[in-house]
Amino acid sequence: MTRKVTKAVFPVAGMGTRFLPATKSVPKEIMTLVDRPLVQYAIDEARAAGIKEFIFVTSRGKSALEDYFDHNLVLEQELMAKGKNKLLDILNKTNMESGAIAYIRQHKALGLGHAVWCARRLIGDEPFAVMLPDDVIAADKPCLQQMVEAYEETGGNMVATMEVPPEKTSSYGVLDVVDSIGPVIPAKGMVEKPEPSKAPSKLAVIGRYILRPSVLNNLNAMKTGSGGEIQLTDAIAEDIASGVPVFGYKFDGQRFDCGSKSGFLQATVSFALARDDLRDDLSQYLNDIVATGKAAQ
Repeated sequence: MTRKVTKAVFPVAGMGTRFLPATKSVPKEIMTLVDRPLVQYAIDEARAAGIKEFIFVTSRGKSALEDYFDHNLVLEQELMAKGKNKLLDILNKTNMESGAIAYIRQHKALGLGHAVWCARRLIGDEPFAVMLPDDVIAADKPCLQQMVEAYEETGGNMVATMEVPPEKTSSYGVLDVVDSIGPVIPAKGMVEKPEPSKAPSKLAVIGRYILRPSVLNNLNAMKTGSGGEIQLTDAIAEDIASGVPVFGYKFDGQRFDCGSKSGFLQATVSFALARDDLRDDLSQYLNDIVATGKAAQ
């Protein structure tokens, strides 16, 4: 019987340089997608999957991220006094219970694998999830919940995967897979950022993982890989080599790369159009822009 996944690691130590100057003072993870910070989408997805303990790997300058999850008693009292109960309910959903959230500092930017390794003492000997808030996934059933349900049947390690154009493989970890039918795909290898001509498939790993603690043991060696960084992909590939099963999971949903400006804008439009209170006005505006070809001056 597989152990339940109740812990999740959120690597959020990056400086967000692609969004400067906004990220000079605002952590990228609390930049607003419609009316929720990026990190709130990840938290909501984790909660839906049964996650109870939330581990954030942060760095200097992320205090605003930590403050976001605290109770704002002054604001709560103000909303209560004015009878704004709907807004109060929304606000309460952003609060975290005492002891449910922990922060670990990554003092040097040594790669995703190193960021996950920093949380090893809080993870212990349990399976755990890793969630990258930059990857926002719109789905009827949240992506991590889909994966947890599949993991309960398979065990091992599991990574979310999606097909990308061949020319994009050098931007991702890529799976070497066994031919199979269905969303769960056995992997026989993983390669970090391969050149298109050397990519074993078009199945890219995106920012959702369910991992065994053996991956942390692999990371103890501090081996550097692509880009001179300690790669999580390499540590998972070591598990494959030692006989631990690894599965790709082709999730049902649409992924937005909110680590890029283009992806962030696409997600903003898509999520706004899904809202009954925003759809009509935004659709009309977009139609007008397309028809006239006139944008902001």
